Amino acid sequence: MSINQRVRVNHQIRAREIRVIDADGKQLGIMSPDEARPIAEAKGLDLVEIAPTAKPPVCRIMDYGKYLYEQSKKAQEAKKHQKVIVVKEVKFRPKIDPHDFAFKKKHAERFLKAQNKVKAVVMFRGREITRPEIGEQILMRLRDELADVAEMEKAPAMEGRTMTMMLSPKKG
Repeated sequence: MSINQRVRVNHQIRAREIRVIDADGKQLGIMSPDEARPIAEAKGLDLVEIAPTAKPPVCRIMDYGKYLYEQSKKAQEAKKHQKVIVVKEVKFRPKIDPHDFAFKKKHAERFLKAQNKVKAVVMFRGREITRPEIGEQILMRLRDELADVAEMEKAPAMEGRTMTMMLSPKKG
């Protein structure tokens, strides 16, 4: 839902009485929208509802186009400052070779240094499922070897035929 669908302007304002704020920021008091609209039109501006949930709703006399522009700029600025957290997955098997483990550990370390979360997964096939402690040992070994760059967010847990553990980058 975009900004202009949420904001009521001029004749769209349905409240019986509203608190009106002038273009200069000065309060004009509580009046009906029919009384406030001519004041705004005399100045060549719009009556914009800025706080619809207030009792009574707050409306401001301003240029509606300028208001939409400022709101979109605020939204862009807020979006620019937010950090997108990506979860990278590293898969292991119970009978993993030491070299393969080191290779995958290096990948996980690189992901963590790039400030991404790592989901470490041990996949069980066939009768391997009868020995979940092997999978837990692999995940704990990974946690211990990455202790300087990661902290465990979610302990190893079985989910069907897989055991998962979440690691997040250390703060600081």
